[in-house]
Amino acid sequence: MLNKAAICAICLLLQVSAAAQAQVYEWLDKQGRHHYSDREQDRARILAVQPANDAYHFVEKVFDGDTVLLGDGQKVRLLGINTPEVAGRNKAAESGGEEARAWLRQRLTHRKVRLESDVESRDKYGRTLAYVFTEDKQHINLELVRQGLAFVNIYPPNLKYVDRLLAAQQEAERAGLGIWRDPEYAPTQAVRLNATNYRGWKRVTGRVLGLKKTVKYSYLQFSDHVAVRIENKILAALPPLSGYVGKNVEARGWVAKSKDRFIVPVRHPGDMKMLSAWER
Repeated sequence: MLNKAAICAICLLLQVSAAAQAQVYEWLDKQGRHHYSDREQDRARILAVQPANDAYHFVEKVFDGDTVLLGDGQKVRLLGINTPEVAGRNKAAESGGEEARAWLRQRLTHRKVRLESDVESRDKYGRTLAYVFTEDKQHINLELVRQGLAFVNIYPPNLKYVDRLLAAQQEAERAGLGIWRDPEYAPTQAVRLNATNYRGWKRVTGRVLGLKKTVKYSYLQFSDHVAVRIENKILAALPPLSGYVGKNVEARGWVAKSKDRFIVPVRHPGDMKMLSAWER
């Protein structure tokens, strides 16, 4: 029998826009827990898709490149993306943050927008999570990525537009737009990670030397001190991890430090890729 949280998740999934042609899959693991993905899974069922809400909201203020305040008091965090930080209380400015905020202010300040939700409607800070669309149907989350002002930030089960966002990011990277021409966001070799340079969103690259596995996670080891951590529940969406051993890989995310070890957490296949010869 489904608990309240699972029922709420399903109800929100059913609000996915029909225009997006999204397919969301639901399945149970051996412990009877519900899981959701944008990738087809064995023994998974496809949840029905319903039209999104067409109500529009007035944008009162733009805080930064991915957070706005609506006229009704809602603080909205744009889903599926992250823009560099702007200077604020207890946080330093990051390269590209002011550019992203300026672009979003020009597009949205004192204008109307439509919100589309995903599986989760709020984050731990109480902010509304949404994909934002203008009256002329511009998808703001997607456009920020397409302009190279934001990078894709995937938090399952919010996977509604993940394929479009990743495709837009790939185009922006190839064109060297925005953050993708900024040295601050160039790949960092795993062997060069240390206590002074690991903070912030990173693109960590290296040759995978080994594979370790625990009950919850699998680890692709760049070294004894640096590893990519993959949740076992997403392994079905990836090629066999043994195939990464001996290969050059890039993993993206916020590096975590524990004593003398550095971990790059991967929550979705889009956070990691094998490198071609010219990318190494």
